[in-house]
Amino acid sequence: MGNPIRVGIIGQGRSGYRNHAIILSAMKEQYRIVAVSDPQEVSRDRAVREFGCDAYADCRDMLQRGDLDLIVNAAPNHLHVPLSQEALELGHHVLCEKPLARRAEEVDRLIAAAEQAGKCLATFQQSRLAPAFQKIMDIVQSGVLGRIVHVRIAYNNFARRWDWQTLQANHGGSLMNAGPHPLDQALRLLGSEEMPDVFCKLDRVNTFGDADDYVKLLLKKEGHPLIDLEISSCDAYPQDTYHIYAEYGGISGDYRSLKWKYYDRLQAPEQVLLRHPMVNANGEPDHCKETLVWKEESWAISDEEKKRPLQRVFYEKLYDTLVHGAPLVVTPQHIKQQIAVIEECHRQNPLPRFAD
Repeated sequence: MGNPIRVGIIGQGRSGYRNHAIILSAMKEQYRIVAVSDPQEVSRDRAVREFGCDAYADCRDMLQRGDLDLIVNAAPNHLHVPLSQEALELGHHVLCEKPLARRAEEVDRLIAAAEQAGKCLATFQQSRLAPAFQKIMDIVQSGVLGRIVHVRIAYNNFARRWDWQTLQANHGGSLMNAGPHPLDQALRLLGSEEMPDVFCKLDRVNTFGDADDYVKLLLKKEGHPLIDLEISSCDAYPQDTYHIYAEYGGISGDYRSLKWKYYDRLQAPEQVLLRHPMVNANGEPDHCKETLVWKEESWAISDEEKKRPLQRVFYEKLYDTLVHGAPLVVTPQHIKQQIAVIEECHRQNPLPRFAD
């Protein structure tokens, strides 16, 4: 695949146009948009005009083409599984928007289809590459914080929403729409490939649809940090995105900046466990007190990182996978774990549905 990867994009809505077509059109040495599909004529006309590609009203007509290397599936959520499977079976590599699926067994089915076709199955989870998250992982893995005890990730704001992505019939809701990004990060910080214990509370507060817009999710696995994930559209005073408690210190911040601190264990006073009431030198009742020497550090996103869209970084990594055989940044197995958690959250919270 020495020439640019020939791409067909399903969908020219917000994601298909902004996150995929616009990005790919600027990566001409690596990708070439050959075709798009969208049921809206205005979207098809715009694509032909801006990208010089063919356009189809029915994506299945586009999938029949034999000159496409990669299909980008940016169709509505409930069409991710059937269209991705069809594209794989027709011999295309597939990059599917998140969420890849609604159930873990559907991910297994797509993995099997990819293996049968000898093609790549990838999911558009670019938040794994966010500079702030990369920095957090570097700090955690350096060991300066010691054992990570508790990780809180909050994707919160206050907003009302009334589009098709607020409907359960379309596999909408905050957990399915926004959730895959912080959940992917949370599971990496959990550090276990196995299914954790899940507690979840979903609620419908401000949305005009019938799907969730409030998510509280706790993940627990013996020997791993407790994960506390929030995705809320009813938080009028949102705090830091990341808050990590650890044995020797912690981290706080968001995608723009982070701060972390940890005490110097070599300079920490030596203490011995006391099993009787504590008294001071005068024999008076006392309590534990000591002075720890802290080291504080900080990080801020660079101007260069601000200018480099994560979507482009993701596509550069995907090019390395498709052309040079590099491993996927986010594997289908990681996605299966994520979808299994989402599936359990929905099982615990069967929200009332509008009539389809």
